[in-house]
Amino acid sequence: MIRIGLLGDIGSGKSFIANNFGHPVFNADIEVGKLYRKNKKIFVRLNKILPEYFHSFPIDKKDVSKAILASDLNLKKIVKIIHVEIRKKLLLFLKKNKRKKILILDIPLLLENKLNKKKDILIFIQSKKSEILKRLKKRENFNQKLLNKFKKIQLPLDYKKKKSQFIIKNNFIKKSINNDIKNILKKI
Repeated sequence: MIRIGLLGDIGSGKSFIANNFGHPVFNADIEVGKLYRKNKKIFVRLNKILPEYFHSFPIDKKDVSKAILASDLNLKKIVKIIHVEIRKKLLLFLKKNKRKKILILDIPLLLENKLNKKKDILIFIQSKKSEILKRLKKRENFNQKLLNKFKKIQLPLDYKKKKSQFIIKNNFIKKSINNDIKNILKKI
């Protein structure tokens, strides 16, 4: 099984590109959303450590944002709880898809949380900063301060780029993305 990890800035189009590979995708952001909506144990744990922010289930993402904006320590506490569950979900995904030839890992903190393996193929998604910001501002819950907090816990983009075996320049045009993907899949 070949594991392909996608790296890049927040809003660079990692999920867009992941979904164009035509192989099973583990999308950590989607899994986190499911945890907030469906996992009562997560709520209980968050409520225990941050009761002033988490008081009803399912967890509202606005409450998560408020907690994170209030303190960097809150972000660390939330990440610590969520990360354990995401790791479990990833292991289930890998087990379920162990016979697949290629798997795509769309995990924003792939390197930071040491979820990658030495043999993983890493692809850096490069996008213009102006395009990223334009796309992020279209998101329903866009908040610049929140974005800055998330960027602070990520490794520098230059480091991620150096660690990558391939780079996809994302212009958000499906045809050119598919050509880049096809060329990478031929090489691996």
